[in-house]
Amino acid sequence: MRRIVLSGSTFEESIGYARAVVDGEWVHVSGTTGFDYTTMTIAEGVVAQAEQALRNIEWALKEADASFADVVRVTYYLPDAAEFEPCRPVLRAAFGDVRPAATMLEVGLADPRMRIEIEVTAHKRA
Repeated sequence: MRRIVLSGSTFEESIGYARAVVDGEWVHVSGTTGFDYTTMTIAEGVVAQAEQALRNIEWALKEADASFADVVRVTYYLPDAAEFEPCRPVLRAAFGDVRPAATMLEVGLADPRMRIEIEVTAHKRA
């Protein structure tokens, strides 16, 4: 059974994707940035953006009947790899006990205001 989760982000509508796709026991959360999707504003600073991205991901997981405890894979995308280190405490708070497989990549992001994008895959357990 496939189900989509929409956050109401204008990006989802204009590009044509879902915040998350639930496929059976699997939840695939799209790359998620630090935008507050209710106001379509983004905080300055990578740590504040990481915190908001995690709130957005937590919401999507909850809508998919999952949580951070179900995350098996996380990928971090940053335009400046040097900004990853300040995010570590925030990321550890979310994933430290879960210990998902993880990758960090230095990449260009769609909007120069974006400092981090986070993508997760979760496996819901019965």
